[in-house]
Amino acid sequence: MTDVKAITARIERESGFLRDVIREVEGVIVGQRALVDSLLMGLLSDGHVLLEGLPGLAKSLAVECVASAFGGTYRRIQFTPDLLPSDLLGTQVYNPKSGEWSIRQGPVFANFVLADEINRAPAKVQSALLEAMEERQVTLAGDTRPLPAPFLVLATQNPVELEGTYPLPEAQIDRFMQKVVVGYPTREEEPQIIDRMAGTSGKPAVRAVATPEQVLGARELLDSIYLDEKIMKYVVDLVFATREPEAAGLGALKPLILYGASPRASIALVRVARAHAMLEARGYVTPHDIKTVGMNVLRHRVIPTYEAEAEGLSAENVIQDVFDNVPVP
Repeated sequence: MTDVKAITARIERESGFLRDVIREVEGVIVGQRALVDSLLMGLLSDGHVLLEGLPGLAKSLAVECVASAFGGTYRRIQFTPDLLPSDLLGTQVYNPKSGEWSIRQGPVFANFVLADEINRAPAKVQSALLEAMEERQVTLAGDTRPLPAPFLVLATQNPVELEGTYPLPEAQIDRFMQKVVVGYPTREEEPQIIDRMAGTSGKPAVRAVATPEQVLGARELLDSIYLDEKIMKYVVDLVFATREPEAAGLGALKPLILYGASPRASIALVRVARAHAMLEARGYVTPHDIKTVGMNVLRHRVIPTYEAEAEGLSAENVIQDVFDNVPVP
């Protein structure tokens, strides 16, 4: 029998560095706790994160702060239409003095890679990045080089100004474990943001309070977090409700869903839910964990029909109906 109390005690003991990271990041970022938690859950579950939001909502700043708090290497790549795969991955460089070729590694060789406005780069560059994300390695001049561990890609895209962009196809968006929609701060948070960031002295500095090695250790610990059979069934019921809504008693959703979530969604839902449990220093997964991370995991994996769009319904509306109607264990 699984000793949940022992697992929880170990999680509490070994996940303290996460609270240190959150405290350090919150010294710079006002609000946006859900965004920071999503970045940490992506890091713990070894899954890349796609951030979508209007300009000026601290998406890039949050990524930079998290990277600084972990003391890992951080690279920001501004995606533009003229970007080439070699600008991302690296290239061969000829030295005329020695007459030899050498490899110059690209910015993708870092622990944290911010792909800013990923939808502004052409398909060939997007594919090069997604291959590196999936394989955790890059092949240059016939030589395969592993990427640093941990390796996390945090891509941003702007939901407005779509002219001149190259939207990611659904199959490529599915490679991101989470898609996080970043919203505006609250009225109470806005004065704090102004007070903290409007000065000429610049933003507060973030100290390194954790290490990449601690992340790797936490990932090994993640698998020990207890997942009850009832929670497993709940995950399966949720995912199948997006594929076979009639069987789940949600026949009204059938004409609204073009494609449901794949098994990759089930895997991601469990992994991110375990990461959420670790953030709360718990050694077991609850339905609360599933519901908290569910929208970020599923919103880019459930494709609505044209009929749904004509009625003004988005994937989020459909997924919310699923969560509201599938019985909770």
